[in-house]
Amino acid sequence: MPKRVIIIGSGPAGYTAALYTARANLRPRVYAGSVSHGGQLMTTTEVENYPGFPAGIMGPELMEHFRKQAERFCAEVVYQDVRRVDLSRRPFVIETDEGRDDAHTLIIATGASSRMLGLPEEQRLLGHGLSTCATCDGFFFRGQEIAVVGGGDSALEEANFLTRFATRVHVVHRREKLRASKIMQDKSQANPKIAFEWNSIVEKVLGEEKVAGLRLRDAANGKTRDLAVTGVFVAIGHIPNTRIFEGQIELHPNGYIKTFGGTKTSVDGVFACGDVQDFTYRQAVTAAGTGCMAALDAERWLEHHGIQAEES
Repeated sequence: MPKRVIIIGSGPAGYTAALYTARANLRPRVYAGSVSHGGQLMTTTEVENYPGFPAGIMGPELMEHFRKQAERFCAEVVYQDVRRVDLSRRPFVIETDEGRDDAHTLIIATGASSRMLGLPEEQRLLGHGLSTCATCDGFFFRGQEIAVVGGGDSALEEANFLTRFATRVHVVHRREKLRASKIMQDKSQANPKIAFEWNSIVEKVLGEEKVAGLRLRDAANGKTRDLAVTGVFVAIGHIPNTRIFEGQIELHPNGYIKTFGGTKTSVDGVFACGDVQDFTYRQAVTAAGTGCMAALDAERWLEHHGIQAEES
């Protein structure tokens, strides 16, 4: 028998969608992933900007609260990876390594992955001075000298934001010309707290237990030098986790899912929430908000099509 709701993804968006659909007695099944479940907050140390936690909370602990709250209302969390979906059939088909499911509605909350530099020390230092989110972690670097790696609008936006806290922000860019818009370039170059490290390729993030600096290689002459910073923000973009939906659902040119009037997608009965469709805000609280919206949209869709919730 088809599930009323299946949710793919287990970050703030996915678990919030699970909570709301579960409280509506829709018995959602959440495919959380076999390894990387919980979203990007699982790699965040302390979260101080999520409402309701005045003393802050560790990212993994916050996601544990999300999961337990959804399960309290009988959301079923399955730790499997979805390998394929078929959105051309009704009910929709969702396939994992261990079998298949059918669903009347599908909520996509697969998020986006930060592009990383590909250095072996990144995973070890992520959350220990290395970050991919200035608005999440900038406060922890008050009075420190830090670096932002990247040359686009996102990198310069993060650099300007970080000057609220840091004494100096070094923008490390592998070329001698920025990719950012002229207005962002002008704003950043006029900021006395921002310094530019041109033609600089990051070869290594220094530090064992926490960031202690960057080893940079000059793209022109190959010489290396060390830049003493206590924080590094990687701002070279994000990759939406939409590969299994390509060719089946309408995407933006940058790969994010297009939504219409909230969380509706180009496929009737399929909804998208969180970072997989939001390339502007990318915050846990906004992801949770759209998770709520997707759940309500799915509930209304089911009601409109005469598919009833279970009795309490």
